[in-house]
Amino acid sequence: MEKIYPENVATCELIKAQPETVRFLLDFSRSLSIVEHKGMKFEGNIN
Repeated sequence: MEKIYPENVATCELIKAQPETVRFLLDFSRSLSIVEHKGMKFEGNIN
């Protein structure tokens, strides 16, 4: 099996997210509503 991880992991650096981005993602995930009916899934964003 081919190796899927990069050889030079030491050169990778993490990027910090801005607080506004984190807040937006959290608010969006709270407003997302998924309803399942007869085997189908419906997604809705509650504003």
